[in-house]
Amino acid sequence: MSDLRIPLGEWVETIVRGIIAAVPGIFDGIRTGFLAFYEGLDWLLTTPPFWVVIAVFVLIALAVKGWKFALGTAVGFMLIVAVDQWTTAMESLALVVVAGVIAVALAIPLGILAAKSDVASRIIRPVLDFMQTMPAFVYLIPALILFRVGVTPGIVATIIFALAPGVRLTELGIRRVDSEVVEAGQAFGSSPGRILRQIQLPLAMPTIMAGVNQVIMLALSMVVIAGMVGAGGLGGQIVASLNRIDIALGFEAGLSVVILAIFLDRLTAALGANQTVLGKLIDAAAKRRRAERAGGSAPADRVVDGEAPVDEVEVATASPRRAPTAF
Repeated sequence: MSDLRIPLGEWVETIVRGIIAAVPGIFDGIRTGFLAFYEGLDWLLTTPPFWVVIAVFVLIALAVKGWKFALGTAVGFMLIVAVDQWTTAMESLALVVVAGVIAVALAIPLGILAAKSDVASRIIRPVLDFMQTMPAFVYLIPALILFRVGVTPGIVATIIFALAPGVRLTELGIRRVDSEVVEAGQAFGSSPGRILRQIQLPLAMPTIMAGVNQVIMLALSMVVIAGMVGAGGLGGQIVASLNRIDIALGFEAGLSVVILAIFLDRLTAALGANQTVLGKLIDAAAKRRRAERAGGSAPADRVVDGEAPVDEVEVATASPRRAPTAF
């Protein structure tokens, strides 16, 4: 019984090497595309002076969540500059953004497919379970063989590791949309594509954005592992600190990872909650225009018994005052 062994690993290795031999140019093309995307974004983040990039981040934070988030963003990124980790932090941010964008671009269509088809859902779920439970280091082995040492294996491993929650939460969000709302759209003759675009996706957007948030966080958690295959950035600094037992370097690089994680988490969470400062200003301007078109100098909103604001025009339209009946 002890001599019984299934050579599963050898079979997988044979398959991987067969794929490389059959289509060698495809992986070179993927590597070139990923590198171009990464290097362009890295150039955009590292070429300008650090204070210009920080100012852009602060403006984004101010537009998304307000002055407190903007102040925290400024302090956090200035701390990264102060510990001399700016360049490596921007390299890691570029890697996370590239991997996150590609993972989201794959996850949302797969989630929609799983939500629309029970057969597709039953096929996709075991694959996602496998991707989530397989140790992340295992992804690096075929990635290194296929794409060679550098940034690309780190990006590929990060995409595989971070993809699953985006697919799951997209499917969950669409499946949880009230069936009566969907049936109302069908009753008005809307096509399935229009129902998806104008009913299901908008109503599922908070759940989908929670999935995007999880994709970004998992991608950032892969920074250190990507540094082990030559991706550089903060992961490379942490790996170097482990090799040299350098506590100071490890702490500074780790703190920079934490600052990036907080910034990206708060940013995506605010976008998912649809509570951005810019969005509130646009809503207020729209309400003001509606009130002006109604021709009234009366306030656009009123509060009834502590409940949510009610639009006066909508109240008047829904419940017009009845004229006294003449007898």
